[in-house]
Amino acid sequence: MGFTWHFGAVVLSLALVALVNGEDPYRFFEWNVTYGDIYPLGIKQRGILINGQFPGPEIYSVTNDNLIINVHNSLPEPFLITWNGVQQRRNSYQDGVYGTTCPIPPGKNFTYTLQVKDQIGSFFYFPSLAFHKAAGGFGAIKILSRPRIPVPFPEPAADYSVLIGDWYNLDHKRLQAILDYGHRLPNPQGLLINGRGGNDTWFTVEQGKTYRLRISNVGMQNTLNFRIQGHQMKLVEVEGTHTVQTTYDSLDVHVGQSYSVLITADQAPQDYYIVTSTRFTSKVLTSTAVLHYSNSGRQVSGPIPGGPTIQTGWSLSQARTIRTNLTASGPRPNPQGSYHYGLVNVSRTIRLSSSAAQVNGKQRYGMNGVSFIPADTPLKLADYFKIDGVFKVGSIQDNPTGQKSLYLDTAVMGADFRAFVEIVFENPENIVQSWHLDGYYFWVVGMDGGKWTPDSRRQYNLVDAVSRHTTQVYPKSWTAVYVALDNVGMWNVRSQFWTRQYLGQQFYLRVYSPVGSVRDEYPIPKNALLCGRAAGRTSR
Repeated sequence: MGFTWHFGAVVLSLALVALVNGEDPYRFFEWNVTYGDIYPLGIKQRGILINGQFPGPEIYSVTNDNLIINVHNSLPEPFLITWNGVQQRRNSYQDGVYGTTCPIPPGKNFTYTLQVKDQIGSFFYFPSLAFHKAAGGFGAIKILSRPRIPVPFPEPAADYSVLIGDWYNLDHKRLQAILDYGHRLPNPQGLLINGRGGNDTWFTVEQGKTYRLRISNVGMQNTLNFRIQGHQMKLVEVEGTHTVQTTYDSLDVHVGQSYSVLITADQAPQDYYIVTSTRFTSKVLTSTAVLHYSNSGRQVSGPIPGGPTIQTGWSLSQARTIRTNLTASGPRPNPQGSYHYGLVNVSRTIRLSSSAAQVNGKQRYGMNGVSFIPADTPLKLADYFKIDGVFKVGSIQDNPTGQKSLYLDTAVMGADFRAFVEIVFENPENIVQSWHLDGYYFWVVGMDGGKWTPDSRRQYNLVDAVSRHTTQVYPKSWTAVYVALDNVGMWNVRSQFWTRQYLGQQFYLRVYSPVGSVRDEYPIPKNALLCGRAAGRTSR
């Protein structure tokens, strides 16, 4: 029957919850990262397991919880985990990308100390170093509202995480070698739902009850459409924002994004297909799971429900319907609409244009003419210890260069603490792109085809734009976001198309406060790993 998720058996991947002197609760996790055999597409592969699991353990938490995650690296190479959407307030040292954090050496451990401060919603974690993401090591993160904070829908009968993504049946080391030699990767070979394909994952429901599905695209590059045979989905949350509760037959989930929907088991008692399929690809890949009614009298049957394929306009129209529920409470009891982002004066406009080019005979990707190369020392550590020569603020410009060529650099853009900025992602290419900003949410105020101009602001949504951490940019199109830079640190801006990220389509945003106060930023962790030119120094 495959792998079954039962509504009555929710396994929490935590060892202890303690309340200390009235502080926010602590949840402790012990993780061991290993290689192991997995068969996601029916073929034996080397996968990255956490505590023997693929996907990894689910993190269950509540707003403001402190998460103490001790990661033992039992791989034969360095390893890092990043927390997609967890804001790391005042604490970019814990972000788990190479620009902020030294990798965990083989045979060693590192304890992440995260606080999900003023956050709710659906997120996920994944390995950020090398090409480990193509081997697994990912898992779901749930942040529930505190009991006294009202949620704008009745408590569901169960709360399921649904991790969807494209997958290669090639070993991640081979994929990395192809990129290192300067070549492009083939397309992924299949799709997974919770680490499995082909009706191998079941979700059990009881007739008449309503369930929450937290859907995250943890894949490598492709937008995926998600749908359930015979059932509609009511959208209620996007990456920590309660949304206007619009009902959909199917939903486009771009790589790196997360959505929460409610479904009601209101159909005849049988089994139904859960379907995900690729969007905007010449060959459509499809994978299925099963929505199993507990009183089912029939297995899944009939044709697999079809979905949209290459229709960009359909996806753009759907994206514009996703809006913030202004009357709902967020992590705090005040309504989400109490901060009027549309009334704040923009102090700076940053236009980021993607490009692809050959550099020294090898394929590279970049933004505003720069293709990122890692330094020998994490940038945040170099900044803290004032190590010269690691990076230069201003090595990526605020506007496109107009040149088709790329040059290599450790790109860092400076920004002032508490600035309110407009970022325009411009996509002159023929693919759908997906962009992410660590440490922040941003308001997606506009998106459209063609070139962005200042006149494009006339169509911005300055009332109830959705606030999220990852946004799509359609082919030959632009997407504009507003962001309040209220989180000091070194923050990764990246393509979620992982090949492009690996080959340079990223940079770091250094949000700086000259005050140097702990009110603005926490000190470097006492247990910080020190590597590169920071090795041998003292953290505190």
